[in-house]
Parts: sequence; C-alpha cells; structure tokens
Amino acid sequence: MTAISADLAVELERALPGGRVVRDPDVLASYAHDEAEWAPHGMPVAVVRPRETAEVREVVARCARLGVPVVARGAGTGLSGGANAIDGCVVLSFEAMNEIVRIDPDERIAVVRPGVVNDDLRRACAEHGLWYPPDPASAPWSTIGGNVATNAGGLCCVKYGVTRDYVLGLEAVVGRGDVVRLGRRTAKGVAGYDLTGLLVGSEGTLGVITEITVRLRGARAAERTIVGYFDSLVAAGEAVSAVTAAGVVPSALELIDRHCLRAVDEWKHMGLADEGDVLLLGRSDAPGQAGEEEADTILGCFAAAGATWSARSTDPEEAEALFAARRLAYPAVERLGPVLTEDVCVPRMRVPEMLGRIERIAAEHDIRIANVAHAGDGNLHPLMITPMDDDAARERAQAAFERIVDEAIGLGGTVTGEHGVGLLKRRGMAEEVGPVVLGMHRAIKEALDPAGIFNPGKVFA
Repeated sequence: MTAISADLAVELERALPGGRVVRDPDVLASYAHDEAEWAPHGMPVAVVRPRETAEVREVVARCARLGVPVVARGAGTGLSGGANAIDGCVVLSFEAMNEIVRIDPDERIAVVRPGVVNDDLRRACAEHGLWYPPDPASAPWSTIGGNVATNAGGLCCVKYGVTRDYVLGLEAVVGRGDVVRLGRRTAKGVAGYDLTGLLVGSEGTLGVITEITVRLRGARAAERTIVGYFDSLVAAGEAVSAVTAAGVVPSALELIDRHCLRAVDEWKHMGLADEGDVLLLGRSDAPGQAGEEEADTILGCFAAAGATWSARSTDPEEAEALFAARRLAYPAVERLGPVLTEDVCVPRMRVPEMLGRIERIAAEHDIRIANVAHAGDGNLHPLMITPMDDDAARERAQAAFERIVDEAIGLGGTVTGEHGVGLLKRRGMAEEVGPVVLGMHRAIKEALDPAGIFNPGKVFA
C-alpha cells in the first residue's frame, strides 16, 4: 500500500457519509477476489459501498486525481478474476445500490441499479407478466451490474441471446469522474457509436456502471423438456450437432457429464447418475403444435445419436428438478477440491470434436475434468478438479487449461463465451484477436480511461 492510497482512504472517509468506507483488514480480505480459482489478487486499501451515483462520482474523481486504481464489484461470483483487487486499489462494491427503479409494462423496459440480483429482477418482472431472459447459472446470487460487466450468458441464451442483447442504456461514471448516459429507452435508436454495447462486457475497464435500462419480453410460454442419457461425451455432442443440423432452436440444451452427475448425487441424493454417463437436457418453448414438433425432433436426434435412454418429461416438477441439478453442478464439483473453470465456445457443429479433445487432454495431463455445457450454443465449461494442496496436480491443471483454450481457438472458437477474460484468459485473448485488434482495444482503453484507473491489468496487459 502506498502513502497516497492510505491518505486517499482517510480522505474518502471524510468526504462520504458514515459507513460507506470500510478499512477493516478482515473485511477487506473478503472483497479481495471473486470465485476464480488461482487467479492472483491483491489487497484493497478500502472498500466503498456507495448508495447513489454522486458518491461513485466522488470516489472516481478522487482516485483519478491521485492515480489510484478503481475495481468495481458486484456479488463476487465471477469466474475469471475480473473483480479481483489490486494492491492499494479502491474496491467499489455495489451491494447497496440494489434498487429496481421502475418497471414499465407498456414500454417493456426496466431501470435498475447495478446491485440488483438477477433472480430478484426476474421475479419482479414476472409480477407484471414480463420476462428478463438472461439467466446465468449464478442468477440466484449474481447481480445485473456484474452480468453487464461480463456480458453474462446462461441456459436460455441458445435462443434468446446474452446480456448485451437486452441492455438499451446505461448511466456510468467515466474518465476523471464524469457522469454520462449512454444508449436509449426507445425501441429504436441509431444515433452515434454504440457506446452502450462497448461498455457491456468491458469488465469494468472503461468506467463504472451505476444504472442499467434493460428491455423485457412478454411472459415466457410453457416449456417441454426432453431428457437423454448417453454413454460418452462424444455421443452426446453428436446429438447436439444433430439438433443444430435439424434447424431446431431449443430454448435450452444443456450437458452434464458423469463427474458432475455423481457430485450432485453425492450432495443431493437425486439418483442422476443411475441411467448413464452423460445427461442432455433439451427444452422447447415454441407455442402449440410447433412446440410439439420441436420436442419430437429433439427426441429423435437424441435417439439417432445413440442415447441409451431418452424421453419427454411429463412431470413439470421433475423437469425443474433436472434443471436445478444443472445449476448445482458447479458448487457440487467444488466440494471435491479446488476447481479451475474453463469457458470456451466453439461452433456448434464442432462440439463433438471439442469434447473429444477435452477428454484426451484430461488423460494426457492426468487430471480429472468434469464437463457441463450450454451445449446448444457451443459454450463448454470443462471443470478441472485437483486434490487439495497438490501443487503438481495444480500445474497439470493449469497446463490443461491453456491447452483447451488453444484447441478451442484452433476449431474456430473463442476463449470465453460468458465468464469474461479477466485475468485467466489474457493470453488466450491475445492469441485469438491478434496484435492489431489488441492494439485497438488498448487505444479505446486509453481514450476512455485517460487516468488509467479502471480495473487496470484485466482483459489485456
């Protein structure tokens, strides 16, 4: 910690209302990192928990004047190290800026503060007969601000898109403490550059988001659930490719492998692993006869790809329990040991090949890799599980992590489908985009962050 940072912490305590600034070392440690296993982190000089935009502006202006880094944080559920503290930084935690400002059923928009929890917004929208689609697996805990910062995805993205597709406008504190409004609240608008889209997914490197306007959809139609078990990852991947080739756009198509199934069983005693090694969960929410036909097509694709057992679920509670198990896969695997989480995305027709390559990488590096996936859009989440305090296994897992990144790029994929680049994917991003495009990123960063304070060192070095 520098003397400047320490002086700033005292300065902020004097400038902001009581209780906003936290300096207790034990509390600071709890805000130092997100859930990315092994991503490096430092110790902040202070955590500020603002309640309004003016307080955020005050923090940013003072940090810019002194050159002190600002790291924005939502709920800390990230998996790339994007919200990890830098030594001597100020962490801006938006947990107290959690107001749903308004929901407009006529215009089908919602205006929210960044600390609103995803599921809380979805429930509030449902009371108006509306639906906010982006649904990351962390939806019960993650915040809209964090979802916007990482351009989060989710289970229904295969049909309904990611967070960026729903963000109409933003209020943000940028530069040296300027408050700006970007985007619009109208159904259409093409004035100027898409600066709203630029900030979505920028991982806090271009400014600090203080308010978000999102578009909403009408209440979701009832879904039909299709279940299939397979003896291998590759066979399940072939079923995914078959669904894509058939022209069906499911409302969800999720994969859970034997390691995850067994981990959930050991935790929740659901009997998921009794029928096979890999579970595919498909859904269709098309209305009427079209939905019936989609469900039948998905079921046929499962059978043709060699499903050992497949069926349409006729019990809504059973169907919801299966998708709840999908969301439990990551915390269940975490119970087995430290987990390094991947987030690559490949063209949908290359899913079987990528899953086969992941299995070979696991064997070659002698580590256990569990797999869950938003398989319908090619977004795979290999989970590298290592024994506690096993440095050799950790090194093998890190090597496997980088191999998987390179294999995904080699198949025409990308290093991250929804978790963000953060700290863990910087090398992969540089490989994926190349030096010219990386230079464009740096130029944008320098133009919009002249003081160099917004989450420095993340996304690219």
